[in-house]
Formats: sequence, structure tokens, C-alpha cells
Amino acid sequence: MEIQSFIVFCMELIGTVAFAASGAMVGIHCRMDVFGVCVLGVITAVGGGMTRDIMLGHVPGALTNPVYVIAAVITALILFVVLFFRANVLQGRFGILYEKIMLVMDSIGLGIFTAAGVITGINAGYIGDVFLLTVLGTLTGVGGGLLRDMMAGQPPYIFVKHVYACASVTGAVCCVWIYRLFGQVPAMFIASGVVMAIRFLAAHYRWNLPHVRLERKKQR
Repeated sequence: MEIQSFIVFCMELIGTVAFAASGAMVGIHCRMDVFGVCVLGVITAVGGGMTRDIMLGHVPGALTNPVYVIAAVITALILFVVLFFRANVLQGRFGILYEKIMLVMDSIGLGIFTAAGVITGINAGYIGDVFLLTVLGTLTGVGGGLLRDMMAGQPPYIFVKHVYACASVTGAVCCVWIYRLFGQVPAMFIASGVVMAIRFLAAHYRWNLPHVRLERKKQR
């Protein structure tokens, strides 16, 4: 495996673990059993990439190379076992630390998979189509989380919190242009960093897109 491919593989594996952890925690908070927790972990980690591959007319890479699914299952199982025996570990100051860790993990996953989606589209021969590459990058970044929230019966996080999808769109556009200037590896690192920076700033300053607040009618 050449060094560039190895770097990309390592980044995608880190993103897989990060997203699997966030998906597993949603399942645990929804009081799902161990199978449900693993399913949410896997779908969060590989759901966006599988959807992207289907759009491109390919057999999903998660099925032909199950290393990512295996990594997601192991991550979900570790979290489940830890919290099964230490359910109170997230209370108090550890709960605050957990929230920060999950923000970091989710942001890392979003950044890496957004860039990976763009690179996959470029490798498929669409380097001249900025719009398509942006869609592929964003879909890869947010698709797994969208499927996770739908399966968990929750309002999709990407529509309600901290400019989540907008960070992915911005990172995807950056990835396209940086790839054209500097190549694949710099594009993945810089685009991932852009997405993570936007997510951290949005969480710190509580940035949210405008939304309509309808007044509820008083009951008589």
C-alpha cells in the first residue's frame, strides 16, 4: 500500500471509530439492546459512504471491504460494555467531559468523511463537477447521522443544531479546490480541519441557523 493510500485509510478508520462512537451513544441513550447499539454505530459510520457509492453506481465499499464495519462494531461493543457495567460513569464532571469528547469525535468524523466523499467522487472521474462533488462530500459526511436519527426516532441533528450540514458543505467545497491546487492528502487534511473548526466554533459560540418560532395557541 503506497503512503498516500495508507494515510487516507488511516483517516477513514479514525472517522469510522469517531462516528461509530456517536451512533452507539445515541442507541445507548435510547435504551436499545446491544444489537441495536451496534446497528446504530455501524449505520452512522458507513451509512453515508454506502449511500454515496450507490449514487455513483458502485457496490458499497463497506460491503466489499468490511474492515470499517468491523471497526464500527468493535467501537460500539466497547462503549456498550463499559456503560453496561458502569452506567453512572457519565454523571457529574465525567458527563461534561463526555459531551466534549463526543463533540470532538463527531466533528472529526464529519470532517474526514466529508473530504473522503469528495475524493471518492474525484477518483470516479468527476473532478470537473464541483456541485456533484460537494453533494457527494456532504452526503458522505451527514448521511450516516441522518439515518441514525431516523432509526432512533429523533429529529435529524443536521437540521437543528450548530450549522452541522453547512460545515460539511463548506469543507466539501474547500476540498475540491485544494485538491486541484495541492493534491489529495493536503485536500483531506485541510478540508477536514475546516469542517472541525466550524463545528468547534459553532458549538462554542452557539451558532445556529435562523428558524421560525411559531406561537402556540392557548387552549381554552
